[in-house]
Amino acid sequence: MKKSKIWLSSPHMGGAEQKYIASAFETNWIAPLGPNVTGFENDIAAYLNNQKHVAALSSGTAALHLALKLTGIKPGDEVICQSMTFSASANPITYEGGRPVFVDSESDTWNMSPELLEQAIKDRIVKGQKPKAIIPVHLYGMPAKMKEIMAIARHYEIPVIEDAAEALGSRIDNKAAGTFGDYGILSFNGNKIITTSGGGALITNTQEAKEKAIFWATQARDNAPHYQHSEIGYNYRLSNILAGIGRGQMEILDKHIAARRANFDYYKTALQNAPLQFLQEPSGFFSNRWLTTVLTRSYEDREKIRLALANHNIESRPLWKPMHQQPVFKGAPSYLNGISDDLFSRGLCLPSGSNLNEPDRKRITEIILNQF
Repeated sequence: MKKSKIWLSSPHMGGAEQKYIASAFETNWIAPLGPNVTGFENDIAAYLNNQKHVAALSSGTAALHLALKLTGIKPGDEVICQSMTFSASANPITYEGGRPVFVDSESDTWNMSPELLEQAIKDRIVKGQKPKAIIPVHLYGMPAKMKEIMAIARHYEIPVIEDAAEALGSRIDNKAAGTFGDYGILSFNGNKIITTSGGGALITNTQEAKEKAIFWATQARDNAPHYQHSEIGYNYRLSNILAGIGRGQMEILDKHIAARRANFDYYKTALQNAPLQFLQEPSGFFSNRWLTTVLTRSYEDREKIRLALANHNIESRPLWKPMHQQPVFKGAPSYLNGISDDLFSRGLCLPSGSNLNEPDRKRITEIILNQF
């Protein structure tokens, strides 16, 4: 008999979502605006515990695109982006005709290397192409070295768009991921720590920037009694129904974080005698542990574990393939040290959903241990 599927990171509802969805139906707020949207934005802003402004959007990708527009990216401009990430961190650069410049990782957090970042900035300036923005990413919920990155960005007067799509609830010295940069990005895709099915948010420093983003996100319709447009707009606003799911999810966010951190602790203990490396939190860092990741001894070991899990109906996944290896970005300038290449070759994401139970985790770890 085939055992039940264990997913890498499946949606996990708490129950309160139905209350907000029912309210949207009862009041006929079905359009991409309404009290749930405003409430969800306020909930996020309050959770971030920072004087920030939040615009709820259709995806994290949409949020990143609008952040790039707010920084004034034009065709031909270069934007520095972390290479070790999902393609959604880099794709929006091209929407505005920009050119990505990829920077490799450091080994402490697996995120953008401050040392290589400064090297890249200096080299692009020498080449007559000062970067117009920097996009660091908090990979798998582990914060990047934002203090160092922000110091470099401020020195060279380059805005920072902080991709915290995977890191809601993560912190550095109790400051929330997504609030260090000039703009922050969140994602509520179905596999994230909380979900609105599909959705995201843009974090800005000013109400003016938020309002401009919402203007673009609602087809850039001018203030006129007829349909008039002076700028190109997009259909990027989050619906009131999906925002209702988000409001319910915000009520259990801290429980989801605790569950995911418990998954990490379980794996670390149960697999302590296996030849695997776990990513640890640097001093002052707090990761939501969106996904628990391990480094194996080799590509062969990684594939052996992944395929064994798959044969038992358990989903796992290699770490992100770096952007500088992606065919679509062939030829893009890259500043590399080999770390992301090694992470991709040997790294594996283990099932990490907040709805994993004890039998699930035991089943997973026993299969992994049987490979050695």
